[in-house]
Amino acid sequence: MACAIGLATSAVAQELQDRPVAPPGAGPIAGAPPAADDQVQFAAGALEYDSEGDIVTAKGDVRMIRQGQRLRADQVVWNRKTGKVVATGNIAVTNPQGDIAYGDRIDLTDTLKDGVVDNMLVVLEQGGRLAAVKGTRSEDGTVTLETAAYTPCAVETSKGCPKEPSWKITAIKVTYRPDRQRVYYAGGRLDLFGLPALPLPRFSHPVGGSSDSGLLSPQFSYSRVNGLELATPYFIKLAPDRGLTLTPHIYSSVLPMAEADYSQLSGRGAFRLHGYVTESRRSDDLNTVDPSDTEMALRGYIDGVARYQFTPEWSASGSLRLATDRTFLRRYDISRDDRLRNTATLQRIGTDSYFSISGWAVQTLRVNDKQGLQPIALPEIDYRRRFADPLLGGRVELQVNSLALTRTDGQDTQRAFASLRWDLRRLTNWGQEVTFTAFARGDAYNANDTLSTAVVTYRGTEGFQGRAIGALAADMKWPFVGSFLGGTQRLTPRVQLVAAPRVKNLSIPNEDSRAVDLDDTNLFALNRFPGYDRFEDSSRATYGADYALDLPGFSLDAVVGQSYRLSTRATILPDGTGLSDRFSDYTGRTEVRFRDFVSLVHRYRLDKDSFRVRRNEVDATVGSRSTYALVGYLKLNRDIDQTEDLRDREEVRVGGRVQIARFWSVFGSAIVDLTNRDEDVLSLADGFDPIRHRLGVQYEDDCIRLGVTWRRDYRQIGDARKGNNFLLTLALTNLGR
Repeated sequence: MACAIGLATSAVAQELQDRPVAPPGAGPIAGAPPAADDQVQFAAGALEYDSEGDIVTAKGDVRMIRQGQRLRADQVVWNRKTGKVVATGNIAVTNPQGDIAYGDRIDLTDTLKDGVVDNMLVVLEQGGRLAAVKGTRSEDGTVTLETAAYTPCAVETSKGCPKEPSWKITAIKVTYRPDRQRVYYAGGRLDLFGLPALPLPRFSHPVGGSSDSGLLSPQFSYSRVNGLELATPYFIKLAPDRGLTLTPHIYSSVLPMAEADYSQLSGRGAFRLHGYVTESRRSDDLNTVDPSDTEMALRGYIDGVARYQFTPEWSASGSLRLATDRTFLRRYDISRDDRLRNTATLQRIGTDSYFSISGWAVQTLRVNDKQGLQPIALPEIDYRRRFADPLLGGRVELQVNSLALTRTDGQDTQRAFASLRWDLRRLTNWGQEVTFTAFARGDAYNANDTLSTAVVTYRGTEGFQGRAIGALAADMKWPFVGSFLGGTQRLTPRVQLVAAPRVKNLSIPNEDSRAVDLDDTNLFALNRFPGYDRFEDSSRATYGADYALDLPGFSLDAVVGQSYRLSTRATILPDGTGLSDRFSDYTGRTEVRFRDFVSLVHRYRLDKDSFRVRRNEVDATVGSRSTYALVGYLKLNRDIDQTEDLRDREEVRVGGRVQIARFWSVFGSAIVDLTNRDEDVLSLADGFDPIRHRLGVQYEDDCIRLGVTWRRDYRQIGDARKGNNFLLTLALTNLGR
């Protein structure tokens, strides 16, 4: 196929293209006798020998091998007296590392390791290529090129036609050290897409996937609060398994910020420690309109994570996240988390057992939260063991758990319990799957300073309290499977009966069972409360059905169900959760997938009386890897105003990417708060309150990524002010990434 695209007239650019000769293959030369390590093995189409001058002339696809050095050429003249080898015509030389050097003429010694090459092209085994008018190979493998160019980019189109690389470096002198896997430049210039060259200082970089100390890709951005920002990371390779990245952030409107990132890998695990520090004005009351009214303060953030695997069963992990104040992360666009969690865990996971000792603490970044009310868990101990029932069959699980929660300015709670759960699964002759469950648990609680908890139903009774829990359940599934439209469909009606006596709930503190809500994940659960502090003590019948359809390239999964309380006693489940009346609301999930192009998940809850939508959650993805759209929608309409953990909310999340050309794409995302006063009396939103959006354009091929992103924040919290932010991204393969 003829190539319709021409190349630039630069001679060096032309010589970056592939040469019309295959490199010498690996292994010994076919038909040639074995040779010692210090001898030259060769083969050729024709051979001439000048006995007086002791000169050997080989012609016709000449191959030569010595100590891992390989040469291929149209003609080779070997002076055995001087040891000089001159090769001409379609030359390719390969070193033991796999790098290939091409040229029109090459003068070598008979070791094939050093020499001078005209019109040289070096294709590196680790990726990238070097071209020069003239190049020199030293005995140690070092290649020195004059008037040279380097690029890791493709030099051919997908149709095999030659093309200019996306970027290249031209230099007066280039040195390649294969022992260090590194390229050094003097008098270099950077060409991007053929635009005028950008002068570069004397520098070097690694080739391929190796890493070494040096500058990484810089980052340019702009924000309303901090002004223009330039971040220039520098990586320090301390050892093959550890490194340190230091990044100064220079701003036009505020003082600089220092960033450090240290990571270390060992045979048992790894850890990483990341931190920031600067000095700027801080809004301690979080409601300051003008940040210039606040005082200067030392501010920063530290983030660490570690995990070690000591044996196949034993492991330890932990995380550390601390900030000096509540707006630092937002102010400098580091994170938008509203809580920072610190954890430490030691655990053992066996075939039939689990043991864990852990602790955690939370730093709140929310405006109206008091830090003194945040719990510190130290320790939390959990042990579980499964074993076969030798009497009735089935499986038994034993669990022992304890937890101590401490608050510096709030309620303290200690908890311990032991439980046994027995499950027996059987299949009837008609194909029903029946599971019998028996559950028993004994709890011990202690609570102090309960009056500091604002929600009365969360407090429990001051002092020590005990509780006994028991439940029996029978669950039956009856799957019907058949063929349909060239695929398979399955309909599975399901019925569950649960019997549980009255449990002492309100005298027990509620720390981990607050955000209760009926959905498809807990419809058939033995306890619909999350956590351990509350247990659903009503006898009930739950019924529903699963449906699945599998066709070539298409699948549909759906579940729907409802429950009915058999007893008339009052329940502790709050109104609006869908579980407070004898008949529960209807809840379900529908999931649709079409090849790898469409994915749709819809979760819902319908009011049992009015059929109003109490929960409506949609997550949809449409498109391919290069062009796609994401939509997420959530509406909680539960009419619960008295409990913060169950407040209503409505929001939409959209995002997507469009491939407008082979290497060009545009992308964007947005989050909009649709909550209004009718849905949440504590909300300040007006029914359409954008939170933030992002819009950008990006070019990315095999060796360069270039993009511009515009992001706008619509909410102001203290010195984290609303406004526009712009980010410029430039990343070059083998240069700074």
